[in-house]
Amino acid sequence: MKQGIHPENYRLVAFKDMSNEDVFITKSTAKTKETIEVDGTEYPLIKLEISRTSHPYYTGQTKLVDSAGRIDKFKNKYSKFKKK
Repeated sequence: MKQGIHPENYRLVAFKDMSNEDVFITKSTAKTKETIEVDGTEYPLIKLEISRTSHPYYTGQTKLVDSAGRIDKFKNKYSKFKKK
């Protein structure tokens, strides 16, 4: 590995899955202004839309998560090509 290209400022950060409120703590260099208290300790908070506890591949459940309306946008855009 090349020397001097990896960050040195790793710290404990809480990642919160917003779809199921699961919180896990790991080391990261991600910057954030939000914090959360977990077990009496305050950590920087990174919010996630999907994580290992809600992703269909890991849970074995098929669940549709469309927080940005991308599926409706796609359907509207390509509805003119739909067979009648």
